[in-house]
Amino acid sequence: MVSFVGIASYLPSIREPEKEQSLKEMLAWTGVVLLLYFLLGSINVYGANSEAVAQALTRLETFQTLLGAQIGSIITLGIGPIVTSSIVLQMMVGSELLPWNTNTQEGKQKFQAAQKVLAYSLTVIEAFGWVLSGNFGPVSGDPMLVFLLAGQITIGGWLIILMDDLVQKWGFGSGTGIFIAAGVSKAVYISAVSPLTQTGELFWSVGGGTGTPVGALFQFINSFELTALLPIVSTILVFSVVVYMQSMKVEIPLTFGNVRGFGQKWPLNFIYTSNMPVILIAALVTNFQIVGSSIAGSNGCSILGCFSGGQATSGLVSWLQAPTQAVTSFLGTGVMAPSDIIHILFYISVYAFGSVLFSIFWMRTSGQDPDSVAEQIQQTGMKVPGFRKDKRVIKKVLNRYIPSLTILSGFLVGLLAALANMTSAAGGGTGILLTVMILYKLYEQLAQKHMEELHPAMKDFMQ
Repeated sequence: MVSFVGIASYLPSIREPEKEQSLKEMLAWTGVVLLLYFLLGSINVYGANSEAVAQALTRLETFQTLLGAQIGSIITLGIGPIVTSSIVLQMMVGSELLPWNTNTQEGKQKFQAAQKVLAYSLTVIEAFGWVLSGNFGPVSGDPMLVFLLAGQITIGGWLIILMDDLVQKWGFGSGTGIFIAAGVSKAVYISAVSPLTQTGELFWSVGGGTGTPVGALFQFINSFELTALLPIVSTILVFSVVVYMQSMKVEIPLTFGNVRGFGQKWPLNFIYTSNMPVILIAALVTNFQIVGSSIAGSNGCSILGCFSGGQATSGLVSWLQAPTQAVTSFLGTGVMAPSDIIHILFYISVYAFGSVLFSIFWMRTSGQDPDSVAEQIQQTGMKVPGFRKDKRVIKKVLNRYIPSLTILSGFLVGLLAALANMTSAAGGGTGILLTVMILYKLYEQLAQKHMEELHPAMKDFMQ
């Protein structure tokens, strides 16, 4: 049997810090990685065809936003290999095809090693796939050009993996979250308030004021059509709803077994599995779109659908595209075709039920299942009021809440992401959803770290 732990030991990685990092040091490392990410995104792939890259960017814009990629640069793959490897392993471990108990140290070590090996391998495979599919221009008959282009993209992908590892060990949160938030924030600014046209000129200076601006705000100023403000309105709405949902918690009353009369409430977040289910289902949908467009080309057909001008016109890939045009047309005319209704229902179902599936898998493999949480509670010395100190009692109480929260939060987050995508929220509905959740989680981590530094005695109590 292949030892993933053994193979992973030969792959590049970031060592753990020898001592605990201070708040300033963690912020500094996170800032360095973010700066490096933007720097790498400005380094274009040498030898690529600019027209082919522009066409790839048009049809794969969602991929770029959701996976922190910069198509045409050496980080064209973004966090795609990391997320894809996580999807594969989550499904295999969650369905028990791989009999690893990720609640144990050995199981976690195997899972992390396998994910590392798979991520590095997928980087090479995806790099060659992007090049051979013509996304960087025609390469048939020129193996040297293929290796030149794929080599640059592979190096960029490996650097992203190392940067993600660096943030996890030396900074705050994870690199995947930081890269998504950075990419979406950039897209939000451009989509909402950019006064530039697609050609990079100020819209009022093009053709005597006939240029169409990219930003929704300036589109409204230019046309005075209320529908132009829909991306901004939907962005604010998604932001508000997600912040409200993040603040919701289910609190379980507990008492300390050794301290009579003193208790504490154990909070379970309403969005129990955080943003990971949405990242995974969005990445899975995006991978289908990439594979379909790569096989078919900008004007052709594949088993996944047909394309014209880089856009899917039929097949599964077209059904996986957000039906934004149907929603915009309905808001203007009040009429919607039956095919558009079916498309909307299918799209919402994919995101909602896909998020539920990944939410269940993530709960089981990330130490958030009732048994793992009961173990954490017991280690703190707390117990359920009125019962003796027993892990089985705590687990029985948690079983009333955790499975329901896992399914409900996964469904609602997936539903919200799908609805936001259909309203053309700036930066993409799923992107906004993920960014708000990432930033909220980062804020909580910063607040906890700051509290620990102010009151060191609280560290053991808060963990």
